[in-house]
Amino acid sequence: MEKILTAENFETELVGAEGAMLVDFWAPWCAPCRMQLPIVKQMAEDGYRVGTVNVSEQMELAGRLGVMNIPTLIVFKDGKEYQRFVGLQSRQTLEYAMER
Repeated sequence: MEKILTAENFETELVGAEGAMLVDFWAPWCAPCRMQLPIVKQMAEDGYRVGTVNVSEQMELAGRLGVMNIPTLIVFKDGKEYQRFVGLQSRQTLEYAMER
């Protein structure tokens, strides 16, 4: 299951975390985001560490991380940004980034 991330818990979830975590920045009114969400949810169900940030509710967090467009998907490794994707992404692309 994916973890809902907020400005309050973002640092706790990522700082000092080992391994890879995918964070999906999305909004309910964004059609490409709604297309991305099933891919992200399935990855979480399959055991990948996944977090989601609703930018409509977490504008400060999105701004702090420089998220300008959605969907934006960021792979963090060991608590640091490793790779960033903007726009709809395939599961294969996201898995490859997380497993490298």
